[in-house]
Amino acid sequence: MNTVTLANKQIVVVGMGLTGLSCVRFLLTKGANVTAMDSRNELTLSLEVPLILGKLDANRLINADLIVLSPGVDLYTPAIQQAVDAGVQVVGDIELFAQFNSRPVIAITGSNGKSTVTHLVADMCQAAGKKVLMGGNIGVPALDLLDQHADVIVLELSSFQLETTYSLKPFAATVLNISEDHLDRHRDMETYQRIKLSVYQNCEHRICNRDDNWCVTENTKVAMSFGLTQSRTGFSWDNKNACILFDNETFLDSKSCLLVGVHNMLNIQAAAALAKVFGIDDNSIQVAAQKFGGLPHRCQTIAFVDQVRWINDSKATNVGATLAAINGLASTIQGQLILIAGGDGKGADFSVMAPYLQKSVALLITLGKDGDKIACLHGNSISVNSIQEAVLTAARHSQAGDVVLLSPACASLDMFVSYQQRGECFAQAVKECAA
Repeated sequence: MNTVTLANKQIVVVGMGLTGLSCVRFLLTKGANVTAMDSRNELTLSLEVPLILGKLDANRLINADLIVLSPGVDLYTPAIQQAVDAGVQVVGDIELFAQFNSRPVIAITGSNGKSTVTHLVADMCQAAGKKVLMGGNIGVPALDLLDQHADVIVLELSSFQLETTYSLKPFAATVLNISEDHLDRHRDMETYQRIKLSVYQNCEHRICNRDDNWCVTENTKVAMSFGLTQSRTGFSWDNKNACILFDNETFLDSKSCLLVGVHNMLNIQAAAALAKVFGIDDNSIQVAAQKFGGLPHRCQTIAFVDQVRWINDSKATNVGATLAAINGLASTIQGQLILIAGGDGKGADFSVMAPYLQKSVALLITLGKDGDKIACLHGNSISVNSIQEAVLTAARHSQAGDVVLLSPACASLDMFVSYQQRGECFAQAVKECAA
């Protein structure tokens, strides 16, 4: 495509995380005059460009030809909005990628399941012998993929990335689901939905979740759908026989898959639909789905101790993800479900969890900043002060056949560096408890 000229432009990159650094590297190869900014007061970096730390320099932003905003920086930061009001264009790394990319793109977004589906699609394409690149919100920044050969690029996209993307034209795309998340930044569900659905704007093949009303509009032209409801076309679920159906015929027996839970059967459906419209054969799709064992911190079984299954779902940083885990596991459990939840709720409404907690969870263990807000939704709850205490409490109350699920419904930053660290601490605590 290459529809923009960057040479000699005064461009400010705001946010020096992995994505911001990839933007700086890319812009320098295009001959731009780059300035880097980061709101942190201290940062140890070796850059070839000027670096401004601390409060964002509104004057420099206003006088830029272009601002490239990292996904972690709020578009509505006052200094950024002053520049927008002055007519400065603000884009993100995915917009830059879209302007220079010429390969087919499969784009995946949604509140939950993005990383699992992204990996599944990549595996399905690879099983068919395709050269696949994967990145975006997961793994490799999108701009770092531009100079590599590929038959297809599979991108996981967050709402923060889509918010500053206008030109991406995916060959196929899906919005897996939409539930309350990041409302501390996007303000309301309608804005969050609009940003998510923007992935369909220039998309050739739209793969839609027919069971989630937030994921489609009256004007959405659907190439293929997936869901748990019955459908004569597209992908669906045979609950009686625990099979995925395609066009109302058996496509994949869930018992042959390493992934567990109905929510993961939806993830397989979405990935299979994306792969199908890209031309991947059924056998490659099925083989890849059967071999895929899941990603760390996403409904990952980490231990069996005295016939109790311990599951790390630390990546469940919002209510929708936790409900998906509860609903996906509830019908497969022989004993009782013990849930560990809590952390930074990011302004979410936890009340929607109440009926699911009361129906499927025998014991609720809560911790963190907003743990008490979740605890009050269940008649049998225990508040603790650490992940180690949560594990010990769960161990005391569990017996053979039970499942202990860490699925916080909250971000981790009130107690941990990341959801990964939270999951690792949980796994270590389980290991120590079993010793």
